[in-house]
Amino acid sequence: MLLLSRNDAYGYLSKFIAVEVTSTVRGIASEVALGEDEGLPKPCVANCDSLRMVPRSSLTRLAGQLAPERWVEAKRAMGAALGWRELTDLD
Repeated sequence: MLLLSRNDAYGYLSKFIAVEVTSTVRGIASEVALGEDEGLPKPCVANCDSLRMVPRSSLTRLAGQLAPERWVEAKRAMGAALGWRELTDLD
């Protein structure tokens, strides 16, 4: 899972917004490419078409992390998944 909740929410919420991470790479706008630079063992994607809420209890370990300079990619992918054009044209 790639967690999308804002950082200050992790201290008090019991569920978080997340998207599925999968090795099925389709090369579409709603995906964020992930791999060794993020601490993952092989190339994969965060699939923003698979948005869900996950309970704190299901988060057992940190597998990797998306660098802050790549957060705009996640915003664009969410914009593509939800049809929100104002998020797909970010610089």
